[in-house]
Amino acid sequence: MNDDVKPPLLDVESEAKLQKAPRDPMLRFLRKIIRFSVRALAILMTAIILWGVLDVIYVLYERILDPPYFLLEITDILATFGAFMAVLIAIEIYVNITIYLREDIIHVKIVMATALMAVARKVIVMDIDDMESIQVFGLAAVVMAMSIGYWIVSMRDPKSRRELHQGDERNLHSEE
Repeated sequence: MNDDVKPPLLDVESEAKLQKAPRDPMLRFLRKIIRFSVRALAILMTAIILWGVLDVIYVLYERILDPPYFLLEITDILATFGAFMAVLIAIEIYVNITIYLREDIIHVKIVMATALMAVARKVIVMDIDDMESIQVFGLAAVVMAMSIGYWIVSMRDPKSRRELHQGDERNLHSEE
């Protein structure tokens, strides 16, 4: 037998198709269950987003109509920001779900962006007077770690690097 003859390598697209379509009937059945479950989660997340938007509207309506009328205290504003951020986080989770449905892969960058948004929500709504200093430092460490992680993941993405480089070029030209 000739040792020089090697089997043809599959191109990336063919290899991806092989991964997406398992030959084992049990694995195909389980994959269908998972796909159905992810679709159900997308529907539920849409309902949660609508519910969150209606809740924000209702809370704002009630707070504005409480005496003194059309005035919000800082706690009301922070609570409203928290509710807005919760809806935005739900939208990000929905985006994660739909990307998974389309591409059958979980994008780390989008998951990290969602986590950063959740941490930002916590920072916005937290009452620093009720926290110990170690908790504040812990939250600061989480924010730094998530930010650095997001930056590292973004720099691995060629599109993000291109956008960053183009932004640098625009800044250089605007200084001239």
